[in-house]
Amino acid sequence: MAEAVKSAPAPRGRGAKSNRTGRFEANQREAFDDGWGEEEEPKQLKTELQAMKSRTIIARNQSPDVGFDRSINPYRGCSHGCIYCYARPAHAYLGLSPGLDFESKIFFKPHAGELLEKELAKPGYKPATIHIGGDTDPYQPDEKQLRVTRQVIEVLERYSHPFTIITKSALVLRDLDIYSRLAERKLARVAISITTLDRHLARSMEPRAATPGKRIEAVRRLTEAGVPVTVMFAPAIPGLNDHEVEGVLEAAAKAGARGAGYVALRLPREIAQLFEEWLETDHPDRARRVMSLVRQIRHGEAYKATWGERMVGDGPVAEVLRQRFHLAVKKFGLDQPWTPLDASQFTPPRLGGSGQMDLFG
Repeated sequence: MAEAVKSAPAPRGRGAKSNRTGRFEANQREAFDDGWGEEEEPKQLKTELQAMKSRTIIARNQSPDVGFDRSINPYRGCSHGCIYCYARPAHAYLGLSPGLDFESKIFFKPHAGELLEKELAKPGYKPATIHIGGDTDPYQPDEKQLRVTRQVIEVLERYSHPFTIITKSALVLRDLDIYSRLAERKLARVAISITTLDRHLARSMEPRAATPGKRIEAVRRLTEAGVPVTVMFAPAIPGLNDHEVEGVLEAAAKAGARGAGYVALRLPREIAQLFEEWLETDHPDRARRVMSLVRQIRHGEAYKATWGERMVGDGPVAEVLRQRFHLAVKKFGLDQPWTPLDASQFTPPRLGGSGQMDLFG
């Protein structure tokens, strides 16, 4: 019998275990261990940053499964390295791998603030809540130096435009000054994603994100500053972290969160193979059971993108999770009504500086 070929050692501190080729590349490639490097330690993978040339900053959608019709994503790719991230397949459009490339080759929008200002100034622009971070995290580690997200929220504050933002990073507290001012005017809400309270599991599946404790602390400090906070238990992974739904919601409620949401694990396109590879490596004792349960909530497949089901799944396993979540939400008081964000305060930018447009102001 031929000997099985083993994968090359995965880099330290990353979520994906390989750099599998994206679906649009003509040549398929995959690293493997030829036996000569058995004693070699896994190497660190350096993050590469590249500025994007963008014409617009606000993305529009008509999806019935999300609660907003416009969003801003300051980054493509995310060095948090969350193995389950549903944004991974987008890197294939760039000719890159949804695996390690996604978390090590990061694209950012250096002129995000200027682009946003121009779009808000367009004649006929009608304000409505903008969601920041619908794909990749707006507070991933390199935001500390790049400050792209900070640019965006400064512009939104300048023109009194309402927005929501989601992150799993404690770096959100850097901008507490803006959030506290805007929350007082009913212009901002923050969602914190907390998938587990288990530090070991968090390090495994979200290697460069803030620890669970740091995220709970972010909820507390935002709340103390008057900022409305929602906690997102996302993704809920059957057989891996779903047993923690009550614990996560209780901890978030004690820290001051006022609302909660959840999303069942989504494994579109290349993510399914990357996720299974990660399970076999980091959690081999649970790999088969987890994938069996995942398929049970997706009509026997790794993923099914049916409207109305793709966020929560379907079937008995999904229904039990849904019931547990809603019972916990009620038990811990996370069903408080939200005051709508106020779009009536929006004042359009007046571009042109000292140009002719200002002469008629």
